[in-house]
Amino acid sequence: MNSVLKYSFYEMIRSRWLFIYTGFYLLVSVALIMLSGDSTKVLISLSNITLGITPMVGILFGTNYYYNSREFIQLLLCQPISRWKIFSAFYMGLAIALCLSIIVGIGLPLTFMGIFKSGNVSLFFILIAMACMLSIIFSLLAFLIAVKFDNKVKGLSIAVLLWLFFAIIYDGLVLLTLLVLKDYPLDKLTISLMLANPIDLARILILLKLDISAMMGYTGAVLSKFIGKSLGSLLIALSLLLWTLIPMGILRKILNSKDF
Repeated sequence: MNSVLKYSFYEMIRSRWLFIYTGFYLLVSVALIMLSGDSTKVLISLSNITLGITPMVGILFGTNYYYNSREFIQLLLCQPISRWKIFSAFYMGLAIALCLSIIVGIGLPLTFMGIFKSGNVSLFFILIAMACMLSIIFSLLAFLIAVKFDNKVKGLSIAVLLWLFFAIIYDGLVLLTLLVLKDYPLDKLTISLMLANPIDLARILILLKLDISAMMGYTGAVLSKFIGKSLGSLLIALSLLLWTLIPMGILRKILNSKDF
């Protein structure tokens, strides 16, 4: 498993797309720092960018990576190694490389900016952690889609639709639901709907740390009011953990029953 993990990781870090991804965050971070010397404004702007870009890159890059490596993976399946170890190694190599890109692309410019001497160190770590967590979740969803659907075009199409759903469509559906049911108590429903979207969870956790109530939206305001910031942050962290464990369990079940 360690050999497969090293191969997957080294293959990823040699990819030109990963260099482009890292370079994108480096350029954006440096540009924001040059435009504004305020670390809070830089972190807010970066959070808005990462919450949209990171899931998209994770799910598209992960899906495409699996399809391109499928023949090699099938070759490894002929060896006396469990399916779960092989796929875990490939997935971990992908996830670690994506997280490393975020840490380098965002962390280095902000470190030179002096973020550790400012009062926003905890917000900086939360931003990095949420960006990495979204990479882990959506690259896992990418593997789940790619393993489930053998057709590359179909798999990539579903990956794009899933990202669009979580990033754009879901919030519109939530607002529509709340509008239709406005005459009923909606607090518990609102929190439940929030837990079903990892991007919303990451966004609200960042905004809870920023304490900007006007930007939290209805779901964030309800969470802060009825649960509290500390318990709300814990609930979000546990929900994000479930967003990794549940797809992982589904993926393992599919791997055990799939005929390669």
